[in-house]
Amino acid sequence: MLTLQNVSKVYRIGAFGLRRLTAIRDVSFEIGQREIVSLIGESGSGKSTIGKMILRLIPVTSGTIRFEGTDISTLKGGALKEYYRKVQGVFQDPFASYNPIFKADRIFAMVHDEFFPNVGAQEWREKVEGALRAVGLNPPDVLGKFPHQLSGGQQQRFLIARALLLDIRLLIADEVISMLDASTRIDVLNLLSDLKARGLSILFITHDLSLGYYISERAMILYRGRVLEMGPTDRVYLHPFHPYTEMLMESVPRLDHRWEEAIRVEKATTPDRPVAGCVYADRCPRAKESCTRQEPELVEAESGHFVACWK
Repeated sequence: MLTLQNVSKVYRIGAFGLRRLTAIRDVSFEIGQREIVSLIGESGSGKSTIGKMILRLIPVTSGTIRFEGTDISTLKGGALKEYYRKVQGVFQDPFASYNPIFKADRIFAMVHDEFFPNVGAQEWREKVEGALRAVGLNPPDVLGKFPHQLSGGQQQRFLIARALLLDIRLLIADEVISMLDASTRIDVLNLLSDLKARGLSILFITHDLSLGYYISERAMILYRGRVLEMGPTDRVYLHPFHPYTEMLMESVPRLDHRWEEAIRVEKATTPDRPVAGCVYADRCPRAKESCTRQEPELVEAESGHFVACWK
């Protein structure tokens, strides 16, 4: 369904844009039908940048992003609008997705005016109410409300209902539950799983390892804009190949380990060396001089399980 091939994103920064910052470097992966893929990485790794490029919010510097075989960078006018009928995004901060002076229903009115101008008022209201019920909301409880009258969980569900009105096939879920309380998080995760069962594909962008393990069939580990490991979620989590993935899994707090011990291990395995080859070379406890000279390619270490590491 969605294919990224050698996608990179370079920003020009500094005075007159003379300096270049590579945010994403040669990222390639696929998302199939009815599949949830987790994109996992720490803050600043480039997760949201990938999501924005898929949504055409920022341009790709090099490489291609194809949806159902079509390069999305070539889409214009009606073809681009049709793309947005099938691909939508929901972002981290639901409070920033609404204009506070308008009722939350306005996002449905905008969808109606842009995509369904010929649908009558009664038919449209029935479609809206059906979408709200599909995400677990009672229409009388949320329709006609201002954003500040809705909880964070209700606002996120509202945004997902907006996407469902377009009969989308791919949802970019960028840290959609990071600002929600624990009791609401599981409801939104289960909602995403239900949507997947109905035929929706999801790119689940997160920094939370437990959430990625709970919801996805495949996982990708991103570091400094580079995919270091990807494969079936169970294999990546339980049998990681890359030292960075191993460090991530070891950093998860456990009841049978003291927190102070985990901190000492992290400090001991984070040497300060300049990065030239592998993006993780300056932190890797196994790095050799050759690791700092040439960047490893992403290769298949076992069936469906890929890793970018000279070891």
